[in-house]
Amino acid sequence: MVKELVHDPIFLAQKSDPADGSDMQTAQDLLDTITAHKDECVGMAANMIGVKKRIIVFNENGKFGVMFNPEIIAKTEPYKTEEGCLSLLGAPRPATRFKKIKVKYLNEELKPRIKTFTGFTAQIIQHETDHCDGILI
Repeated sequence: MVKELVHDPIFLAQKSDPADGSDMQTAQDLLDTITAHKDECVGMAANMIGVKKRIIVFNENGKFGVMFNPEIIAKTEPYKTEEGCLSLLGAPRPATRFKKIKVKYLNEELKPRIKTFTGFTAQIIQHETDHCDGILI
C-alpha cells in the first residue's frame, strides 16, 4: 500500500530498530510507495513512511532492491556531493559519500548477504542507511 511520507525531522532523527520476518508488509509498503514516487525518488527507508525499522529500498539499474538491517562494513574513495530527500523539505544539502561500499544485510527471504556496490547505487544505499541510523543530510 502506498503510504504518506513523513517530514518530521524529530521522528526521522531517531535510530530504527532491527527488522525481522514480521516486517514483510513494511517492505512491500516501501516498494509500493517508492514506485508511486519513482519519477522523483531513487531510495527510501522505512522511517520515511513512519515505521522505525531498518528496511531500505533502492534503485539498482532500474529495478528496486530491498535490504533488511543493512550495515555498511567497508567504504572507500570518499567524495563530496549534494543530495535531496523527499522527507526533508528545501534545497539539496551537502554530504560526504564513498564511491565503493560493502554492505551486510538480509535479503527479501531474510537470508544473510554481503555485497559490494559502487557509483550511484552505493550513494543511494548510504543515504538510506543513514536514515536507519537517524542521520539526516
